[in-house]
Amino acid sequence: MVRFHEHVITELLDEPSGGLVILSSGLSLSKLISSLLLLHDPSQGSLLILSPSSQSLKSQISHHLQSSDGSNEIAEITAELPAHHRLSLYSSGQTCFITARILIVDLLTNKIPISSLAGLILLNAHSLSETSTEAFIVRIVKSMSRSVYVRAFTDRPHAMVAGFAKTERIMKALYIRKLHLWPRFQVYVSEELERNPPEVVDVRVPMSKYMVGIQKAIVEVMDACLKEMRKTNKVDVEDLTVENGLFKSFDEIVRRQLDPIWHTLGKKTKQLVSDLKTLRKLLDYLVRYDAVSYLKYLDTLRVSESFRSVWIFAESSYKIFDYAKKRVYRLARSNDINLKEQTNTSTAKRRKLRVDRNMPNGTSSVSEGVVLEEVLEEAPKWKVLREILEEIEEERTKQALDEDAVDSDELDSGIVLVACKDERSCMQVEDCMTNGSLKVLREEWENYLLSKMDLRGFQTPQKKKPKPKEPRGIGLLDGVVPVKPAQSAESASSINKQEHEALLAAALQIRSKTHITDEIPPLVENDQKRRGKGPKKKAPANGQTSGSKINEPETFIVDKTNSEITGFHQPGKLRGASMPGALRRHNGDHDDPAGLEGGAKKIPPLYFYALERNEPILDMLKPSVIIVYHPDMTFVREIEVFQAENPSKRVKVYFLFYEASTEVQKFEASIRKENGAFESLIRQKSMMMIPVDQNGSCLGLNSSAELEASSSQNSITRKAGGRKVADKEMQVIVDMREFMSSLPNVLHQKGMRIIPVTLEVGDYILSPQICVERKSISDLFMSFTSGRLYNQVDMMVRYYRIPVLLIEFSQDKSFSFQSVTDIGDDVTPNSVISKLSLLALHFPRLRIIWSRSLHATAEIFATLKANQDEPELDKAVRVGVPSEEGIVESDVRAENYNTSAVEFLRRLPGVNDSNYRAIMDGCKSLAELALLPAEKLAELMGGQKAARTLRDFLDAKYPTLL
Repeated sequence: MVRFHEHVITELLDEPSGGLVILSSGLSLSKLISSLLLLHDPSQGSLLILSPSSQSLKSQISHHLQSSDGSNEIAEITAELPAHHRLSLYSSGQTCFITARILIVDLLTNKIPISSLAGLILLNAHSLSETSTEAFIVRIVKSMSRSVYVRAFTDRPHAMVAGFAKTERIMKALYIRKLHLWPRFQVYVSEELERNPPEVVDVRVPMSKYMVGIQKAIVEVMDACLKEMRKTNKVDVEDLTVENGLFKSFDEIVRRQLDPIWHTLGKKTKQLVSDLKTLRKLLDYLVRYDAVSYLKYLDTLRVSESFRSVWIFAESSYKIFDYAKKRVYRLARSNDINLKEQTNTSTAKRRKLRVDRNMPNGTSSVSEGVVLEEVLEEAPKWKVLREILEEIEEERTKQALDEDAVDSDELDSGIVLVACKDERSCMQVEDCMTNGSLKVLREEWENYLLSKMDLRGFQTPQKKKPKPKEPRGIGLLDGVVPVKPAQSAESASSINKQEHEALLAAALQIRSKTHITDEIPPLVENDQKRRGKGPKKKAPANGQTSGSKINEPETFIVDKTNSEITGFHQPGKLRGASMPGALRRHNGDHDDPAGLEGGAKKIPPLYFYALERNEPILDMLKPSVIIVYHPDMTFVREIEVFQAENPSKRVKVYFLFYEASTEVQKFEASIRKENGAFESLIRQKSMMMIPVDQNGSCLGLNSSAELEASSSQNSITRKAGGRKVADKEMQVIVDMREFMSSLPNVLHQKGMRIIPVTLEVGDYILSPQICVERKSISDLFMSFTSGRLYNQVDMMVRYYRIPVLLIEFSQDKSFSFQSVTDIGDDVTPNSVISKLSLLALHFPRLRIIWSRSLHATAEIFATLKANQDEPELDKAVRVGVPSEEGIVESDVRAENYNTSAVEFLRRLPGVNDSNYRAIMDGCKSLAELALLPAEKLAELMGGQKAARTLRDFLDAKYPTLL
């Protein structure tokens, strides 16, 4: 444990009521919490940890506890455990993980002995609010016992400053007085992390000219979109900068500001919000993906967003597509290529274009003077990474030969950790280091061509092309793709046609080659000639034969269950058994440098780690060399903490940045953003006002209501001599599944007693006659689609006098289903307005209530319960549940009709949904129906045919029915 963790724990233990801890990201929050859990004494009582939504932090805490002491395993309380097992865990004094939904239900049903509870630990405090279930839990616990402490943790300071006084409101909701801020620039933190820093090598990789051009064009288009957003006068102008647009939180900030007025915005403004998200992804993918994958993603955008997107029509957008295409291939004249054939480079391969007669859609062949030149630009980081790995292996070889350089203080596993952003990048970079970048790009290129051919093959031939529409951009985005003066529209279309035909011809050659190689043995593949009169297969441009071997590194996979490291020579091929506690290098075929062909140098064993996994990989592998392929601020801090915990181990870190790229800008901006968040929190802490009682305990958000209810000094003496009439306590029966929402919390704040049970009909029972089915907007649309809402309303109408459908909107979003312009005049089956109208027509007794927010819903419930009796728990639970005799209680329909007779009537021949009600009104029983004449039956059933069918069935003799 690092020393500044000890200071944090000391401050928390000095405050008996708990506190809120905000750390910088990457300062090992999981280790801090696990160290705090080790100090818990079972004699103090049970300690409950509310499980976060993400399982990564939970798994990290469990890993650190098991690594420190194998006997420290945290129990987990789930819904599958019976009530008596949960009660035993609550009283055992252990540390347990539990979800908020299970805990709040057990608290409301008095299944937890509060006296045996020591404290609560809340993870991910940045996701809490006043209406969250965690705040509901703390309020109930504090009302029963003030001695239970509450400790909340988070490592996302920028999320704690989003909104007005968010930190202060969370502290009041959790009854916390103390705020502990631990930024990276704190004295204890900075001194310890900088006392023995790791050796850092900053490698700035220059981008290719096309990558620079693409980045510049995207930034220009993004700036144009932001200028158009500023013209709406509905967004905070200070947030609309290109630097903020690089972060994912930028989309959330813009949507948060526009959600309340989303229904009043035009289509172009809504599209601009979506376009900014797309442009941010384009900037991110530029430095993460290879050239072919990037081009494929752009083609996908062109197809999916070309008809509605705004950024595609910007003035600089054509450069993005043009430069991305030039990174992969280009069209050239054959006479220009002939002069360069003698100086063929290793990164380009020319293929003379030839089109088969059996091409789909009747595509005509291209003129013989046009050839397709494959560029397949390699990512600059691939080559630099290979050079770094070769340099590391050379240094290790020299140290091994040097007899004096014997390091006995540390055990170096020999693994080089390569940290990438996501799993896809890990797999691709690993493939490049194993098989070479040219082979990886070739596979991507062939897959790209084959996908082009498949799409082209399913298209229907078009005789006449539609006229190009006018650009639909606005303002600065009303740009047109510039065309050279000498290039007319016909020549541009002919070049585009030649390009499509060239790609199609290349795809045909690849498909035919694949078909041939699948049928022949691999040994005679190079000697086999192609079918027809096509050209022979050329050797690769770099002079490397197909049988040449490239140095394949050893990769290692760590099994987290038993902390074993299993050696793999190639991904997916097991070589050797796992060895716990030690790492053995596999002596494969390529361990001998003299045996390598093509002059490839040897590289050390590698482990590729995706940052999105959020695993304690540094503690598992304990590497001495780390290559940060995609720089991330959080991972950099984790490396600093790892070095501070292991001062004897010399860690060498290589940072790979693209020079003058948005990658560097985003990394530096993330640090500035976090420092600014902590500065804002420091200012808030100096001015924070939290109400406390006489004992020094925090009163929480509803402190004013509590003080007013507890003191009767200001009562009006003219009313009954100063006596205050006690209000009748309202109670609401709530279905268990509704505790996923925040409405039970708000109802409890309103002063209502919440009774959680499992209901078969409805979500909230307000009285013996009122049943409420609550639907959020997303749930309403899903219920209409699945047909579940019809069955739910049918059950409510059957068992309750006043069935209510509550449609609840979010407070920070627009109070409407759709904008006024989107509402049509006609009834359409896909419109939610039409579906609601049909629902109201089909169930006339159904009452529909619209609520703007959770607090508005609580006010509506209090109004509905004003003159009603309180609901009875036993009856509400039995509603809709048949007894052992098959009788269903409280069936409103059964009180007016004989339901069994009605069901029998509807199954008779000739009786359908349109005439069975008329039959019920015309006769009182099935016996009377059997005696009705045919003329009366025809009158009731609406036709002679249906009456004759029913009469023949009733008059038929028994033997004729067989």
